[in-house]
Amino acid sequence: MKINPAYKLLVVSTSTIHGSEFLAYIKHDFVEFIQSDELLFIPFARPSGISFDAYTGKVQDALKDEGVTVRGLHEFHNKKKAIQDARAIFIGGGNTFLLLKTLYELDLVQQLRVQVAKGIPYVGTSAGSNLTGLTIGTTNDMPIVYPPSFDALGFLPFNINPHYLDPDPNSTHKGETRETRIQEFHQLNPQPVIGLREGSWLHVNEGNIELKGNLTARLFKAGFEPEELAPGLINF
Repeated sequence: MKINPAYKLLVVSTSTIHGSEFLAYIKHDFVEFIQSDELLFIPFARPSGISFDAYTGKVQDALKDEGVTVRGLHEFHNKKKAIQDARAIFIGGGNTFLLLKTLYELDLVQQLRVQVAKGIPYVGTSAGSNLTGLTIGTTNDMPIVYPPSFDALGFLPFNINPHYLDPDPNSTHKGETRETRIQEFHQLNPQPVIGLREGSWLHVNEGNIELKGNLTARLFKAGFEPEELAPGLINF
């Protein structure tokens, strides 16, 4: 599976890990990756109860000691031009359905594809990571709204399942596991899926995909047994 060599992506499972502040565990890699003191933040997936301004402020607070200035896309009247002028783009977590619906309604999906294809660094966490795949069909979010399409940005030739959870052998819960849900997806959909555990991320550069962090990721392909991917370069 080939990746556009111009793509520069940081596809992160989560913005916050247990015992750590927002973006703290990945901040060094984040800032080193974007190589810019200006960041365009897209807050449209916003977590419940937080405004666009407050969400953008949260990102600014996390990165201010690194000298990065953050502006939210909602602040701009001409949002397409804001994306065109961006030196680096970050889409945070929240609800993936709401995020994608908003981007389609504002006619920004294609503009994001164009800019990232030009080599503009893109960072996604959680919902923002879901958008890097082929579809949002493997998100964990509830469909609180209905986007016109489940087609995502399509930077990667597979889907992402962020916050991937392994079954708890001590749990008495008898419902579906995350693995079961992904296998259900594969009954009707052919797209491979990578389950990213908390604290893991994909670094895409020059056509290469590298799994980073201390944990393995789980690769699901329709008709095959799941496979554990060790940190390092990923080859399909």
